[in-house]
Amino acid sequence: MISFQDLHQPTGRNLLIDQQSYLFFGGTAYLGLLDNQEYISLYKEGIDSYGLNNGTSRSNNVQLGIYQEAESKLALRFGFEASALFSSGYLAAQATVRALVDDRELIYAPASHPALWLSINPQSMQGFDSWAMDTVQYINTSANTRFVIVSNCIDNLKPEKYDFSVFCNLNDDKEVLFILDDSHGLGIVNENAVSSDLCLLKEKSNIAIVIVSSLAKGLGTDAGLVLGDSENIARLKQHPIFMGASPASPAAVYALIKGDEVYKKAFEKLHDNIDYFSSHLDADLGLSQINGFPVFTSIDPSLYSYLSQNNILISSFPYPLPTSDPLNRIVISALHTKEDLDYLLHVYHIKIK
Repeated sequence: MISFQDLHQPTGRNLLIDQQSYLFFGGTAYLGLLDNQEYISLYKEGIDSYGLNNGTSRSNNVQLGIYQEAESKLALRFGFEASALFSSGYLAAQATVRALVDDRELIYAPASHPALWLSINPQSMQGFDSWAMDTVQYINTSANTRFVIVSNCIDNLKPEKYDFSVFCNLNDDKEVLFILDDSHGLGIVNENAVSSDLCLLKEKSNIAIVIVSSLAKGLGTDAGLVLGDSENIARLKQHPIFMGASPASPAAVYALIKGDEVYKKAFEKLHDNIDYFSSHLDADLGLSQINGFPVFTSIDPSLYSYLSQNNILISSFPYPLPTSDPLNRIVISALHTKEDLDYLLHVYHIKIK
């Protein structure tokens, strides 16, 4: 059996393994920035300006200006008052939950990412919609008045996009902070925006929203980002994790804030590819998807093996438990060509029919 471990090449559009070329429809680099030469050139410009990394913390007396510049631009870009950058999405998530829970009651949604956990597997086994309705009722009837709700915006594995509108029914005397992980949706589902429609929640004066995201997914940057109101971001920046940890590579941050045009072209190409693939799939062929998201999931345990025999690699792993059957995920990216998609469609339709 061919091993796809221990690779020494970008996991972009093509993988060359044992003199065999495979089309890669997996991973989470939805915009394809990891193998985008324009974006790589910006990264190299950043290295020339700032060096390989920054080995000083954000509390050091010597500071690079790129971080505050980036935080201001990213807050504006995604429609929030302020933002904070970390070296990874995991650190961003941990620091946010630890800094902002304070004396509030902490409630986890089903399938919240482990990076958000403060204890081992604190989650409900309910579906999201029933959990959300039960949570609204619980908060409204509770003697407590201050809460933190922690959730993903998207379940990227099923996939499923969560609807938070039911929380508009929270009583006005309940002060609720939402910490929402949008690592797989930020700037991917909607251009320069979060993936969930949070407009109604933002209108309620008793609700605050903080978004955490790993930028290493779609946005091609080894960094974590937190977006929110000025007060909560200021509190977060006083936390020891933010103050003491080394920040992200300044060269990576430089590419992120200078790459607006590269991002726009990649976003348009990604959505062209999603639309093309979706519109050419025959109906009822066993793939689950949500509008605007480049992941197509199958519960057919034989799909991975079949596609790999036809020189197509997809993501495949047991879910939801290590003993479960493999969950197979076809991931479209901005790197794929029309010919790539046509070949995938052709091979997939042969199997199903």
